[in-house]
Amino acid sequence: MSSRARWTKITVLATKRNGVGSRGTTKAPPPATAKQVREATPPAPPAEVVERAQRRQFTAEYKQRILREVDQALATGEEGAVGALLRREGLYSSHLASWRAARDRGELAGLAPKKRGRKASRNPLASEVERLQRQVARLEGDLEKARIVIAVQKNSRMRGPRPVGQKLLVA
Repeated sequence: MSSRARWTKITVLATKRNGVGSRGTTKAPPPATAKQVREATPPAPPAEVVERAQRRQFTAEYKQRILREVDQALATGEEGAVGALLRREGLYSSHLASWRAARDRGELAGLAPKKRGRKASRNPLASEVERLQRQVARLEGDLEKARIVIAVQKNSRMRGPRPVGQKLLVA
């Protein structure tokens, strides 16, 4: 243990025992009641905190306007003009880089905000269509079986009752 760490440890222990701070000041006793705690605690600064932060989305027109303003600021040659523009709009230089790249590629649609998140791998109605196709196939099979049973019943009625001991002739 270094001498500085040892000195710090000794000072902390002495402060806890004596109630005297490192500068020779006495510590205030801890508040005893909830009312004293509320009075001793400074009020929280007013802050507008939304329950869930929302990602900013910039329209294609806004991106084009900002890029035009940046190009004008660069053309004037005034130092710090682009930085002032970025601070005023609350943007980062990476925004400009990606927007310029999209503009240079000729992607006007690339400047439009993109939908974030997992891409839909299937059409939402595809599973419903598959389910209905399976149901149709099953019902068609059932219908075919019913037709066969009906045909057999018709054939047995057409031949009439068989005399006892006569074999059924199959044609």
